[in-house]
Amino acid sequence: MTTRLVVTLAALLLACSQAPVKTQSGTTTSQPAPATIASFMVSSPAFADEEPIPARYSGKDTNYSPPLNWYGVPERTKSFVLIVEDPDAPMGTFTHWVAYNIPGKTKRLDENLPKDEILPDGTRQLKNDAGRIGWFGPLPPPGKVHHYIFSVYALDQELNPVGDKIFLLKAMEGHILGQGRLTGTYKS
Repeated sequence: MTTRLVVTLAALLLACSQAPVKTQSGTTTSQPAPATIASFMVSSPAFADEEPIPARYSGKDTNYSPPLNWYGVPERTKSFVLIVEDPDAPMGTFTHWVAYNIPGKTKRLDENLPKDEILPDGTRQLKNDAGRIGWFGPLPPPGKVHHYIFSVYALDQELNPVGDKIFLLKAMEGHILGQGRLTGTYKS
């Protein structure tokens, strides 16, 4: 009986470790469930929130990563995580970019970051759902508008190297101090 109770509680805790986030398009993405976290601003000089992402950042053009800025982050921030997802993708949420251990003093990412696993400042990038390291720009099928959610998390520590987004989300648990979001759109 005790073993069943422990297993049930463990399964419940694991199920609650990710919270679905509803987007304007009505679809959901899975992100780590926050305890009580602060909000901060994320913006881009290339596009405004809920506005189209310029073609130069798409998979049809130069595929440059867009420049990003953030401000109003918690004081105790030691590192940042960036996850960009398209919840409107035909086969379910598509991850376009995952970067972590972005130094805590960082307030922006420049345009066209190298597609290297480890950047000179210690930032680490994981494979996206296209199987490539770094940014993979919008390349949706023709038709409806897709939403690209840029989620930036402020953490209270740097993370040990992880192999993929699933392990990253697990490693973030209990370390999120704040979160900011920017949503860009793109239509083929």
